[in-house]
Amino acid sequence: MTETTGGTADGSDLTQVLRDRREKLDQLHALGVPAFAYRFAGRGTVADALARSAGIEAGQSSEQTAVIAGRLISKRGHGKTMFAHLADETGRMQVYLRKDELAAAWPMVELLDIGDVVGVSGVLIRTKLGEQTVQARAVELLAKSLRPLPFAKEEVVEGRVVRHSAFSDGEQRSRQRYADLAVHPEVRRLFRARTRMTSAIRRTLDDLGYLEVETPVLQPLYGGAAAKPFVTHHNALDMPLFLRIADELYLKRLIVGGLDRVYEIGHDFRNEGIDRTHNPEFTMLEFYEAYADYEVMMERVQALMRAAWAAVDAELDPARWPASERALAPAERFVPPLDAAFPRLSWGPTLSAGMGVRDVLALSTSDLVTAVERIGVAQAGTLSRPKLLDELFQHHVERTLERPTFVVDYPTELSPFAKPHRTIAGLTERFELFAKGKELANAFSELNDPVDQRQRFEAMTAQQAAGDEEASSLDEDYLRAMEYGMPPTGGVGIGIDRLFMYLTGTSHIRDAILFPLMRPE
Repeated sequence: MTETTGGTADGSDLTQVLRDRREKLDQLHALGVPAFAYRFAGRGTVADALARSAGIEAGQSSEQTAVIAGRLISKRGHGKTMFAHLADETGRMQVYLRKDELAAAWPMVELLDIGDVVGVSGVLIRTKLGEQTVQARAVELLAKSLRPLPFAKEEVVEGRVVRHSAFSDGEQRSRQRYADLAVHPEVRRLFRARTRMTSAIRRTLDDLGYLEVETPVLQPLYGGAAAKPFVTHHNALDMPLFLRIADELYLKRLIVGGLDRVYEIGHDFRNEGIDRTHNPEFTMLEFYEAYADYEVMMERVQALMRAAWAAVDAELDPARWPASERALAPAERFVPPLDAAFPRLSWGPTLSAGMGVRDVLALSTSDLVTAVERIGVAQAGTLSRPKLLDELFQHHVERTLERPTFVVDYPTELSPFAKPHRTIAGLTERFELFAKGKELANAFSELNDPVDQRQRFEAMTAQQAAGDEEASSLDEDYLRAMEYGMPPTGGVGIGIDRLFMYLTGTSHIRDAILFPLMRPE
């Protein structure tokens, strides 16, 4: 009995395959074999079985037993024997099955398909060809696969795995992440690295005395960033609500309340387009520290970046992978330059130099419109002055920054929650971190003057009334909190998705999110 490991991902020519698998399910039922088990006791990992069988010589068996379970990823029959490979989260291992040893279970074995979840117990051996193997004494079907997974046909060429697969389209893999994870062990490893990275960030902040908290996702007012919100309605209270666009204003309320170091890692939502670096639902880290300023927060950001990279590196370094996976590693691996202190650039002089003007902030709004039209932005005349400046910065500066770089001292009109610069009028104590042409972090010496904050809220309300859908509303409750007295505070927001993209060299945000938002098929 033989079966190829290929499959189609687009749904073509599946009817007969699906029918065949359901016919096998009927045959299993006729044999009295449960096709979907409740549990599988005593299971060990493939990695453990491989480690324990490493010392067995070719052609020899041992007294050691193993119990493993996972997905059947290949099989080849030879009459009364069968060789197969079983894969779990830790690796893959060969299984040797013989009719005379399995007796009554053999009819079930003959009905197994690629993709079935199977449990095997037996003795550890090494074949004459030197492959570590479990010689099965018992086999149990744990879940019948009624739809073939799109396993690739693989071959090793000059030490690298070359895949021939119909499941290589990035959009399809994002839509069917369950299948992507099932057939691509390197994708499973990538998303394990993301979890390790987030855990490392938590540990770093916890060790610094920060307290992890939770703030509302449904909010009566949205604020803390310039973005268009998602709007919903609460029926019982008969009131509109917004999905939060940022955690900032609630976290700073906690600073007022005496929680001096707080952070939250959670989902924010912005009703914006989808592209290579934007998803409407995304993960943000925000942390705030009383009695600190943006200089302190730069130190915190660098420490977090290094801790995050160490966690990613520990998971994705091919030298630490099992031998069966090393050939799947990319030929070249991105290593971020995090060893030295990140360089700093001043926002105004850097943008002015990029545009070839003496002082960009001295330009009139009409001059800014002309400059934005020149770089190809449509309907520039409808944009607010802060948005015009932001478009120019993205074009002339942001996309040029490759290595991690702090851009500091933004103009007040771009920074509604940042404290005025202590020595330079018209600027604020704000920094953003950029790398490989993308923003990774945004931070302030937080504005703690409620009178100044009210004036800035009023300016944003005017922008909103003029048609700027991204401008925030005036938040009286937040102002009331500030009026009780907010200590000097440093705050930072870091996009977890973009940080992970940077540390892994991932080019599209959908490849850094398990279930990105997609258009309906």
